[in-house]
Amino acid sequence: MTSFATSLHELKAFANQPVRTFTTPDERASMEAALAKVRAGSGKRFAPVIDGAEVIGAGGRIVSRNPARPDEVVGMVDACSAEQATRAVEAASQRFEIWKQTTVEERAGYLLAAAEHIRRRRDEFNAVLVYEVGKTWIEADAETAEAIDFLEFYAREALRYANPLALTPLPGEENHLIYVPLGVGVVIPPWNFAFAIMTGMVSAALVCGNTVCLKPSEDASVIAALFVDLLAEVGLPPGVLNFVPGPGAIVGEALVTHPLTRFIAFTGSKSVGLHINETAASVQSGQRWIKRVIAEMGGKDAIIVASDADLQAAVKGVVSSAFGYQGQKCSSCSRVIAEAGVYDELLTKVVARTRDLRIGDPADSATDLGPVINQAAIDRILGYVEIGAREGRLVAGGRRLPGEGYFLEPTIIADVPSSARIAQEEIFGPFLAFLRVRDFSDALKVANDTEFGLTGAVYSRDAATLERARDEFHVGNLYFNRKCTGALVGVHPFGGFNMSGTDSKAGGSDYLLQFLQAKVVSSRRAPH
Repeated sequence: MTSFATSLHELKAFANQPVRTFTTPDERASMEAALAKVRAGSGKRFAPVIDGAEVIGAGGRIVSRNPARPDEVVGMVDACSAEQATRAVEAASQRFEIWKQTTVEERAGYLLAAAEHIRRRRDEFNAVLVYEVGKTWIEADAETAEAIDFLEFYAREALRYANPLALTPLPGEENHLIYVPLGVGVVIPPWNFAFAIMTGMVSAALVCGNTVCLKPSEDASVIAALFVDLLAEVGLPPGVLNFVPGPGAIVGEALVTHPLTRFIAFTGSKSVGLHINETAASVQSGQRWIKRVIAEMGGKDAIIVASDADLQAAVKGVVSSAFGYQGQKCSSCSRVIAEAGVYDELLTKVVARTRDLRIGDPADSATDLGPVINQAAIDRILGYVEIGAREGRLVAGGRRLPGEGYFLEPTIIADVPSSARIAQEEIFGPFLAFLRVRDFSDALKVANDTEFGLTGAVYSRDAATLERARDEFHVGNLYFNRKCTGALVGVHPFGGFNMSGTDSKAGGSDYLLQFLQAKVVSSRRAPH
């Protein structure tokens, strides 16, 4: 393992990795070279890794395809069987007994080494994200930067938690509170932030002294395999991280139900998250703990535009929030709630800006919007277009574009009632509903009228209006006069309320507590 300073006083203060815009010739040349290199090496086969050894997957093969060119195979990943998933948990449990005894400095060192490796290969990871999940250059670079941020931030946080916590003194006793790891964790990341969220959940679990079984999304298994390889390169001991790809109904179920599984970290849909929570709550034979579930399950995020808002800023923020990465972010704006006085002008300007977006292959640097992830997404979103055309007024988009890729026009439905399905259900695509309200009181009522509570934004020049939103807009991440996407590690700890998840704050100062448990040791001085 590369040597790194691993005490808080030796490390520089955490700072976010800047996101590049590829405006310089050197940046563009580097990215173009990486795209060519990754494409030339496409089709590689990856194996599951259990207890440090590659195994032949007994569950078939996952073929990862480029959503912009579905005939193009990005890579192939062997899937595990349920029996192999069981073996992975058992191996992780055995390795936990050793890993938990390593120093926090050593564990943090692996994260810092991984961050440095990713910096050196930044555009290679960017290129994989472009091809495997359809990210534009800037969206891919932002995600890779976030993966680096998670590694750097959680390394520092683990070192901070290793310091003694101040307790109320009691004469005659010495009392200490320490944090100890939980055990074997199952990490199930999503495909939309397949690199960043995976890196964040895995690194948080590992640096706290837990061992991990990683089951990636079937739509993004190649980037996960590359990350597992990278951690092996920096010297992470065998069996500490096990790579267990495969279908959720088979592999995920085996991992979640195993009695040796101590916790599950999941990001994805509400339906799957609730199933995991319910399944984990059922005690299995031989289980000695209540399983902990850390879940982030999406949102129905709204931007409120008050009558006194800066409309130019609001239009820019709405379009970016709604259609960045084709609306495939849990934080994406899917509802615009506009006061009646600005509704029509705002709608006209948003439609005009949306129509200027360039849709195409994200491997082209000029592309603003790439494809959605797969055919199932196409079918689901077009189904909501039909529903939306009945529930409101179609003013933009609504069609699949010709060609081989999974490309959709960004869709805007106007005059949508708050009770409409397209105003209540998470669609997860380039789809935006416009809702007209009488005033700001009505706007807050409509904004809170969903089962979710992840992100939201308010555009207003009035300090009293914003202060009221601070108190009454019930979301985990609330933004004023800016877009509702783009949370930065350490700056905007991320996670939501209600059906958006379990209220954990990824990238925040208390996130590692999800992967630790507190132990108090009290010692009374013996009399002489």
